Amino acid sequence: MTKELVIETLDHALLHQTPSENLIIHSDLGSQYTSEAYEAKLNELNIRHSFSRKGCPYDNAGIESFHASLKKEEVYPSKAYENFEAAHLALFQYIEGFYNRKRIHSSINYLTPNQMEELAL
Repeated sequence: MTKELVIETLDHALLHQTPSENLIIHSDLGSQYTSEAYEAKLNELNIRHSFSRKGCPYDNAGIESFHASLKKEEVYPSKAYENFEAAHLALFQYIEGFYNRKRIHSSINYLTPNQMEELAL
């Protein structure tokens, strides 16, 4: 993953969401997140950056849990994808078609992420 991809992903997310005034983005200490270009982008957008402590995945338990679910429920059962496009489509369908819309989460009162987002808006 590159700093360019991270910045592009941030730009894409902001096209589809209206962030609150006091937005905080949390990440690990990966080089793409600590790059001058990414920090400059966050400063330009007036977004505060929060970091996990080195070697402490518990600081970002939400995303760690998401990655575990993604692997357990989609990637490992699929064994192998035919090509990049097939993998991209399968992951998109899992995230947007199932995880965000249908999969309930105990950490958010047994709502789906989309339902929780609607309540937060």
